[in-house]
Amino acid sequence: MIKLYNYELSGNCYKLRLLMNILNVQYETVAIDFYPGREHKSKRFLEINPFGQLPVLEDGELRLRDAQAILVYLAAKYDTERTWYPNDPAAMGKIAMWLSVADDITRTASAARLHDALGYVMDIDKTRADAHALFRIIDEHLADMEVIGQQWLALDRPTIADIACFPYIAMSHEGDIMRDDYPAIRRWIERVRRLPGFVGMSGIFAPTI
Repeated sequence: MIKLYNYELSGNCYKLRLLMNILNVQYETVAIDFYPGREHKSKRFLEINPFGQLPVLEDGELRLRDAQAILVYLAAKYDTERTWYPNDPAAMGKIAMWLSVADDITRTASAARLHDALGYVMDIDKTRADAHALFRIIDEHLADMEVIGQQWLALDRPTIADIACFPYIAMSHEGDIMRDDYPAIRRWIERVRRLPGFVGMSGIFAPTI
């Protein structure tokens, strides 16, 4: 069975649980005390991932780190219809662009959340400003896509691009990054929440409505 080294409040861990639930993939979790225990920096965990980061996924003899890379693997292996990560060069390229954006969202919106919730030291004004600049681009993209009848980030259907970008956008208010000025993002969040198999994260997200 798949093993996920997991911290319940991590958006990067959550996006993997979300996709596995959507795909009906069975897995077990190994709880890692990210805070306050900093177990991800312990000698034992560094033997699993020398970068000291979550998540890590094991599937048989295979061990993978990095949430976006793991999304690619899960969708390619367990989505038999290949809708979440289509086997098409153009689609794969479009999805890859948004997986890169997901890392930028982590660097900004997630970082602001860590500042407010866990006291991480950073230039919080710049971090929030960078997040808003990113959100404006995403909101404009989604609004443009809606004009041509496309409701998702990369393609005309949901893909791992949407799963990758969703958590830290949906939790951005926890870092004092409000979404009032991003109506297309708010509509997209509700579309994600209505996906069959959607699950919330430790009570933070409401179930499908």
